[in-house]
Amino acid sequence: MTVVIVVEAAVIAVLALLVVGLLRSHAEILKRLHELGAGLDASAPAAAPAGGPRPGRDFQVMPQMPSPPDREAFGGSADLAGLSAGGTETLTVRVRGVEHDTIVAFLSSGCITCQKFWGAFRKPKKLGLPAGTRLVVVTKGADAESPSAVAALAPAGIPTVMSTEAFDDYDIPGSPYFVHVHGPTGRVRGEGTGPDWDQVFSLLSQASGDAELVATLAGSQVAKPGADADRESRIDRELHDAGVSPGDPSLFAVDPATDRDLDLGTS
Repeated sequence: MTVVIVVEAAVIAVLALLVVGLLRSHAEILKRLHELGAGLDASAPAAAPAGGPRPGRDFQVMPQMPSPPDREAFGGSADLAGLSAGGTETLTVRVRGVEHDTIVAFLSSGCITCQKFWGAFRKPKKLGLPAGTRLVVVTKGADAESPSAVAALAPAGIPTVMSTEAFDDYDIPGSPYFVHVHGPTGRVRGEGTGPDWDQVFSLLSQASGDAELVATLAGSQVAKPGADADRESRIDRELHDAGVSPGDPSLFAVDPATDRDLDLGTS
């Protein structure tokens, strides 16, 4: 009887060790699967494992908006030259030395976020562009884009230029990205990006308004407050009525200690 009890105890101990081992193995498998994104909500971005993505593995990464280039101030622009949508002919669009402003939309045919803008541009009347401002779409050239795909997306009535050089000229960090060029001066008045046209248009409008304010202040003199001007006018009238004209000697006195003129108006 004692021998049976000992054997059963030994078997139970062995089974316990096996169960512990299986649980540890299962926990390790779950940990690895979690790192690879298994079991996560399909609408949420998958977390990349430590050390970055592993070769041979595909990870779902949510699109990120490109950051503006590091500019000291509003930069200069360049005219747009490349191929038309579909790559059938050469196309040049002037943005400098013209009367109108130009909003250059740098897009891609394969960019998920860009699809919203391709769709919005098919209804140009709803874009709300101010008078004297036109829209031009730019994609990279045939070396990076499919001409047939760009032709299928290109909105009617809006120039579409395939030009990798334009991306380089404007130092574009990625798509979608937008640059507002002031036609008469050729200066970049605003630039940036966003998830949809409403936010991008608001961003560019604010930047353009700020630029106009800076130009206005730089070209004008700051007027004196109305109260100061009224006070100066009142004093001038009172002095004139008293027979004191500008530069009258009675307005000044000489300090006998220093033999210097004292301006009585500042005492």
